[in-house]
Amino acid sequence: MPFEDELGEALRRAGDGFSTDGLDLVEAGERRGRRLVARRRAAVVGGSALALAVIGTAGAYTGGLFGAGGSGGPVNVAAVPAPSPPASPSSGEDPDQGSKPRTGSGAVSAEQLIGVFKQLLPGGTVTGAQARGTGEGPGPMVSGVFDDGKGGASIGIGLSRVDPQGQSSAEMVTCPSKIQLSFDSCTVEKLADGSKLLLFQGYEYPDRREDTKNWRATLLTPQGYLVDVQEHNAPAEKGEATTRSSPPLTLAQLKAFTTSPLWLPALKDLPAARTESPPVAKGPAPEDVLDAMLRDSKTKVLSKEPGGSDLSYAVIDDGKGQALVSLQIQPDSPKHPGMWADLFTSAETLPDGTKILSRKRNGETAGAVVWQAEVLRTNGTRVIVSAFNTKVVSGAPTRKEPALSIEQLRDMATGVKWSGFGY
Repeated sequence: MPFEDELGEALRRAGDGFSTDGLDLVEAGERRGRRLVARRRAAVVGGSALALAVIGTAGAYTGGLFGAGGSGGPVNVAAVPAPSPPASPSSGEDPDQGSKPRTGSGAVSAEQLIGVFKQLLPGGTVTGAQARGTGEGPGPMVSGVFDDGKGGASIGIGLSRVDPQGQSSAEMVTCPSKIQLSFDSCTVEKLADGSKLLLFQGYEYPDRREDTKNWRATLLTPQGYLVDVQEHNAPAEKGEATTRSSPPLTLAQLKAFTTSPLWLPALKDLPAARTESPPVAKGPAPEDVLDAMLRDSKTKVLSKEPGGSDLSYAVIDDGKGQALVSLQIQPDSPKHPGMWADLFTSAETLPDGTKILSRKRNGETAGAVVWQAEVLRTNGTRVIVSAFNTKVVSGAPTRKEPALSIEQLRDMATGVKWSGFGY
């Protein structure tokens, strides 16, 4: 399923450039969900979400993250190396300024970050440690495999600076919906200094095809410091058998590890992030448009839920069982007009110039299917309507086929009086 990423204008643009071959709707949910945990909302299209995790330790930071009132002593925590965290918009390349990297002065080296990483762990061994210092692109990170005597586990942390007021940043510390992603728990805590901390317990594979758990902590401070961590109950994010029932660090340890002031020197060495451009004013929310689309479908809407600024879900029942329907609306980019055109080269063109594609494909779990109608309107807006035979994006089938036919999806994608919605 798909996702997106560059906290801010650069990230949004980078994400906009990715194509999901019409699967954005379905994948956007999982993507956003997993990213809520540690990702962004722009580079997730048909791939797995970025994995970031932090290791915490006992002795939670009560004075607030990096706040003046925090106690500066080292925290004791256990962690394991994880795959390199995804690059953040603040530390990656600026799409508008060529390949100019947004790195720091290099005041904090990779070796120093590995030292902090080990110091914050509760006891045990760390092998395969890898790191990037503040002067290296795409940004500072540390990862390794930690073994506290109960089995090796990967742990990784990424450090970056973002626009603390940006929409992308807010999404990083927002819990996903159970409709979008299968997980065990997710909480967001506001700390004393105004920082937000997201703690997530989920799985590397939403369909649970493997037993790998993915626990994450994401910290966003008022200054725009972003600490993103992830740990697993296996020596690697993917491709390795689990070695223990759960990742080594408890949520309390993850919190302490993530909020430790020992990460502050590296964060301070990074340049401040660009201010994220506010979202372009659009029409009504996607959930309102989806409501209008479903009025003549002869189905009962049981529940509705937004999936983001451009995505909405509804669980419907046609009398033969509950099923999920989604709508994603992606307006054209003012700076890059025609950005969706290449996805519709083989599409059917309707008399009014609208281009349409329809498809049926397998879902994430055994027996699950997804039917879609994807439209490119003459004003450049891309519209994707998807119907599932499940109640959640990555869930087990609740019926043999979706509650809406391909013909109904095509009518919904083209039949609404779009001009009345301002899209």
